[in-house]
Amino acid sequence: MLNRRIPLIVAALAFPATVLASGTAVASVAEFYTGKTGTIIVSSGGGSYTAIARIVAPYMTKYLPGNPTFIVKNMPGAGHVLATNFMYRQAPKDGTHIATVGSAIPLHQVLDGKGVRYDARKFNWLGTTGISNQMAIIWHKAGVKTIAEARKKEVIVGATGIGAGSVIFPTILNNLIGTKFKIIIGYTNANTIDLAMERGEVESRQSYSYGSFRINHPTWEKEGKVHFLYQVGTSVDEGVPGIPLMTDLAENDEQRKILQLMTAPSVLGRSYLAPPDLPADRLAALREAFAKSLSDPAFKAEMDKRGLDLYSASWERVTQLVNSIIDTPPDIVAKAKAALEVRGAVKCQDVMASDPDRCGKKKKKRKKKKKE
Repeated sequence: MLNRRIPLIVAALAFPATVLASGTAVASVAEFYTGKTGTIIVSSGGGSYTAIARIVAPYMTKYLPGNPTFIVKNMPGAGHVLATNFMYRQAPKDGTHIATVGSAIPLHQVLDGKGVRYDARKFNWLGTTGISNQMAIIWHKAGVKTIAEARKKEVIVGATGIGAGSVIFPTILNNLIGTKFKIIIGYTNANTIDLAMERGEVESRQSYSYGSFRINHPTWEKEGKVHFLYQVGTSVDEGVPGIPLMTDLAENDEQRKILQLMTAPSVLGRSYLAPPDLPADRLAALREAFAKSLSDPAFKAEMDKRGLDLYSASWERVTQLVNSIIDTPPDIVAKAKAALEVRGAVKCQDVMASDPDRCGKKKKKRKKKKKE
C-alpha cells in the first residue's frame, strides 16, 4: 500500500520576446534553421497532446524562417515530469527542440513535487492550444453517479504517474470533502486506464479532457457507459453543462482557495515551451511561428475536423498564468500540500501481476561498486 505525500505537480518567466524587426535578424534565423530538423517533445504517450503536436509540426515548418522539418517524439513518464526534466536539463538550447507538457507541471513544482529537476520560471513559453475541461468519468457498472455517492461508496480510480492530475484530483477530494476514491497508481499511459475500465479492473479515470474523451470514445457518453462526477475548469462552457466544477465542491472559503490553486493549471491547457537560455532571435522566431500557426485558418480547420479543442492563448498570457500559480500565498500552498497526502493507494504492479506491461516499468536499483 502507498501512504505518502503526493509529489506535487508553474512556470515561466520567459525572457522578453525579441521582435524580428530587422531583415538581418530574420536572415540570421533563417540561415540557422535551413536544412535543420526540429523536434517537438510530447510529455504523454499518445492522445490529444500527440495528435495536436502532429498538426502543429508542419505549420511550424511553414512559419519558421528557414523552414526546418519538425518531427514529433513522445516521452511519457512520471506524470509529464520526465519530458519536462529533459527539456530543462538535456535538450539542446539552440531552438531545435520545443515541447508540449502537462498543464500541472508548474503546480507540481510549486508544491515541491517528486522528481522535479527543472525551474519552470526559466522555461521560454510559446503559448498554448488550450484545453477543454478535465472530466472525472466513472464506469456505468460502478454503482456511483454523483460525488455525494462517491462519499459513501469506494470507487477504484486508475492513474498514471504520482504527479499527474489522475492522482492529484481524487486525492485532494478524498482529503477535503471525504470522497472514497481508491487510487491504483502506475498505469503505463492514460489509454491503458480506459482499457482497465472496460475490463472491470478500475471504475474511474479522472483528469480526462473532454475533447480527448469524445475523440477516444465517441459513443460512451451517448450509450450511457460512463457518468461524469465533476469537471476541472473555470466554466462549464468548455465541458459538460450540469456537471459541477471541482471548485463548486468546496464547503468553505478555505477549501475553495485550495481547489482554485489545484485547478488553475487547467487554464494553461496544452502549453508549449522551449528550453531556457535560447538565443533571443530564435526564441522570438519560435513564438511568432507558433502564434501564426494557431491563427492559420487551415490549422483551425484541421483541428475542428479532428474534433480537437482550440482555446489558444499567447506566450504572455501563459507566462502570466504560470507566475500567478507560483505566487500563491504560502499558507494556501501549505494547506494544499497537507490535502495531498495519498492514503491507501495501490501500485499498479500489485494488482496487474498477470499483465505487467500495462504498468510502468520499475526502475532497477543500481548496485554500488565495492571499493577495493
